Amino acid sequence: MVSGVVRRVRVYRDLSSASSALARELLRCARRSVGARGRFVWVLSGGHTPLELFRLLATRYRRTFPWAATEVFFADERCVAPRHPESNFGSAWASLLSRVPIPRARIHRIRGELRPPSEAAARYARILGPLPSSPAPGHPRFDLVLLGVGPDGHTASLFPGDPAVEDRHHTVVAVRRAGQAPFVPRLTLTVATLSAAGEVWFLVAGADKADAIAGIFRSGPNGTVRFPASQVHPPGPTRWFLDRQAASGLSSAELGRRST
Repeated sequence: MVSGVVRRVRVYRDLSSASSALARELLRCARRSVGARGRFVWVLSGGHTPLELFRLLATRYRRTFPWAATEVFFADERCVAPRHPESNFGSAWASLLSRVPIPRARIHRIRGELRPPSEAAARYARILGPLPSSPAPGHPRFDLVLLGVGPDGHTASLFPGDPAVEDRHHTVVAVRRAGQAPFVPRLTLTVATLSAAGEVWFLVAGADKADAIAGIFRSGPNGTVRFPASQVHPPGPTRWFLDRQAASGLSSAELGRRST
């Protein structure tokens, strides 16, 4: 493992096992945050990978999770209406948020339907408030950010080669063209915003992610723009929940922890 980069890694036989483990840890994390600060502020990621996790939370953990004290933000959004099948909010709403007793006023969606996209970015930035000069371990902007990784190493809607990856001055930015389908404009939290969290967890599954995961783990202490996920650095370690296929390009030394 590269000096200065701390990753806590667990490998599971499949996405279902990884999602179950993450759900258990998420419950513990939420309860700790509520016990310490009276609330749990969580950033959700989009895509298909977290949907099984969301369904678990909406069923098995519906009664035990501290929903009343939970506040939800989004890591990114496609520039579509909330009921569009490609909407990250729409997927999270259908699979999780509409099915649990979370106060609706504590769900902060990115308004992807607004035009131009820069207006949607500006509105969400006003909700988030100013970017801290440096993440404070005792006072994070978010308690937990949950992210995925794409086959190209992107996370949220931070794609290799897009100027958004290197933006360190804004909290939210518009991305004109996504690096993978659906090829629609996106809105995304920046690296600096995602890093202003108490904890950052990655849930990644699939053989098509193996090269990207290997590249992320072998990048330098500051990461690389080639793999944007490698640049998200909270004050503490990042936690990685990988299935065996996604972890197949890593050595035992890079994994550092046993498989499950």
